[in-house]
Amino acid sequence: MLPSIYRGIWGAAVHTLRTSRGTPPCRFLSTCDEVPVGLADAESIFALSSGHGRCGVAVVRASGPASATALRCMVGLSRSLPPPRTALLRSIRDPQSKEVLDRGLVFWFPGPHSFTGEDSVEFHIHGGPAVITAVLQALGSVPGMRPAEAGEFTRRAFQAGKLDLTEVEGLGDLIHAETEAQR
Repeated sequence: MLPSIYRGIWGAAVHTLRTSRGTPPCRFLSTCDEVPVGLADAESIFALSSGHGRCGVAVVRASGPASATALRCMVGLSRSLPPPRTALLRSIRDPQSKEVLDRGLVFWFPGPHSFTGEDSVEFHIHGGPAVITAVLQALGSVPGMRPAEAGEFTRRAFQAGKLDLTEVEGLGDLIHAETEAQR
C-alpha cells in the first residue's frame, strides 16, 4: 500500500499571506467545499510535468489546496478563478517582486475533476531553462507550496481513486518507454 501523504483531512489552522505591500491577508480555501485548509495537513505540490531539457513549451503543474492561491498570485486574478479547463493567455509574474517571468497559457482544474482529484493548475510556458527555473522558484515562494516528489501526482491520483493500480503501472511503463515495442 502506498504511504499516506496527508496527516489529516482538514486542519483547524488557517494560514494567511501578507505581501510586502500590506494588502489584506489571503485565506487558503479549497474550491471543493469552501472550507479553510490547514496547509500543514494538506500540502500543495508543484513540478515540471513536461520533462526536462529545452523545448518550445513546458508544462508546470500544481496540485492541492494552495494551487488556487498560486494561480491568483502569479497571474493577477482578482477573486474569481477562470472557467475550468479553459485556456487563458496571461502574464505570469513572481508573486513577491511582481516581475513578469513569461507570458503563457494557464488552465484551472477544480477538484475533484482533475488528474489528482484535487484543485490543480497548469502553467504552459516557454521551455527555456531560465523561464522554467524562474516559474518553479516563484511557485516555491507561495505559502503552502512545495516541490513534488517523483511520482507524487500519480500517487495522489491513485489515493483519490482516479487511477487503479494497473493504470498506475501502465502509466509508469508508458513514461519510461524508449521503443515502439515498449510503448
